[in-house]
Amino acid sequence: HYPAARNAENPVKALIEAVVARQAKLIAQWMSLGFIHGVMNTDNMQIAGETIDYGPCAFMDVFHPSTVFSSIDRNGRYAWANQPNIGVWNLSRLAEALLPILNDDADEAVKQAEAAVGQFAQSFNNALNDSFAAKLGISVDPTFLQETFKVMTDQGCDFTLFFSTLTQIAQGAADSPFVELFVQESTAIEWLEQWRNLYEPEKLANMKAANPVYIPRNHQVERAIAAAYSGDFSVFYALLNVLKNPFDSSADFEAYTKPPKPSEVVQQTFCGT
Repeated sequence: HYPAARNAENPVKALIEAVVARQAKLIAQWMSLGFIHGVMNTDNMQIAGETIDYGPCAFMDVFHPSTVFSSIDRNGRYAWANQPNIGVWNLSRLAEALLPILNDDADEAVKQAEAAVGQFAQSFNNALNDSFAAKLGISVDPTFLQETFKVMTDQGCDFTLFFSTLTQIAQGAADSPFVELFVQESTAIEWLEQWRNLYEPEKLANMKAANPVYIPRNHQVERAIAAAYSGDFSVFYALLNVLKNPFDSSADFEAYTKPPKPSEVVQQTFCGT
């Protein structure tokens, strides 16, 4: 997976650094889609930097950085905002396992491992900032991003609709569907004014490529599972058909953009999901 590491001065260190960089980018990508892996133990991460074993995963509806879905996660260990921290912890265990072949000097091996894993924070922050800059159609602005997270949290905005309706505004649509996502209209109008001062029209393509219209919302997944238990797989196949093109809006699929009704909200997901 990392053939360049073979020719590095220290192939083992180069391998760790490569895995760290790829995992940082992956977790940032998850978070940019409102995705929560759910049970990101060491055995559920792999050196190729692909997503595996995500049974109790979920995509957020209402945004909150502490959102947790996994039925086994009682303390928020795998919450949306905690995923980079867990990534570092897991990568540290990988580095520990490689200490004996990282360097003949034990102390030096530890220093090199710490330095390699220590690159995660910068790689992750860069990837996260780049991802959300694309979603917002702006240049990287960490301060505005953090302010946006706070506004979304305080206003209880739907994560996917926030960005998909913003993309529609960038294409000339009215503000009203976006404003309706907020508890306070004035806050929405104020945020939009700030955003418009930062928005760069030439980055519309970035927004369209980064903001899905459709995600596998938890209540829709539950509906598909319930139907399948009764022998009806049509609900599953209909959902799958929508998700084949998550970035392409279709009037036929409007129902799949809707957040759950209060009675449909899924609080927990399980390894069987």
